[in-house]
Amino acid sequence: MNQKRVLVLGDAMLDVVVRALEPVHVTSDTKSAVRIGRGGSAANIAVELALDHHVAFLGVVGDDAAGEVFLADLRAADVVPFVKVLSGATGVVVSFVNDDGQRAMLTDRGVNPRLEVQAVLAALEEPFDHLHVSGYSLLDSRTRAIATEALGAARLRGATTSVDVCSVGPLRQIGAPRFLKAIGRVSILFANEEEARALAEAKNLQRALTVLRPYAHEVVVTLGAEGAVVACDGETVHKPSRDVLVVDTTGAGDAATGAYLSKRLSGRSSHQSLELAMSRAAKVVRKLGSRA
Repeated sequence: MNQKRVLVLGDAMLDVVVRALEPVHVTSDTKSAVRIGRGGSAANIAVELALDHHVAFLGVVGDDAAGEVFLADLRAADVVPFVKVLSGATGVVVSFVNDDGQRAMLTDRGVNPRLEVQAVLAALEEPFDHLHVSGYSLLDSRTRAIATEALGAARLRGATTSVDVCSVGPLRQIGAPRFLKAIGRVSILFANEEEARALAEAKNLQRALTVLRPYAHEVVVTLGAEGAVVACDGETVHKPSRDVLVVDTTGAGDAATGAYLSKRLSGRSSHQSLELAMSRAAKVVRKLGSRA
């Protein structure tokens, strides 16, 4: 196996995933299924990458129980935490899942915006082959410059790079030009269809892929129930999603991103990597929570 040394930069989060099992009683109790555990898009991707590669996670947690859960879970998945513990609360996201498996998220980033550039640059002094940066670090003005500096440092070291856009709401708030300027040019850019169209300021996917190609060697766009598409080396590859019962889409995009990136770093083709990405995403959507 062609194992790489991968650094993942992003938010440390605790996931609280809730699915009501009956109509919500606004002033009383509602029977629900609830799952609590380590979350965060970057950490989900790091854990997926650790199945095939040597992975370290760069971020911060609070000095609370949520931070302890986050760190313990990373270690159990063989991800090395380059994580500083700060006074305060670890980030938390509450995901409300509807009957179709779609979700709405309420997010408190906690201490994540207090990421320190010195700690990130110190981690980048260690040997590594690839840096993946979560879009959440680029979407927040308090951490954007750090993420941009990390990507620049990785390029200077000769490492490959990738960025996942992560969230369309904050992207629209800061504007596509600011985000694109922050990432420079990366090896692989990941987005879902809504994010890709917003980032390219395009009305359709094909136009979005054309606009985004100067910013990445490969552009990977997940399409929900329609699967995913990759634009690379002058061709576009599409793979359909697996036909499975969808319980919860939380984490499906992260699983697809992590699996695709992992296999590409191992030397697999974009066709093979996308096929495996769809397989991993299908495992996540079959149950409540963001784990495969």
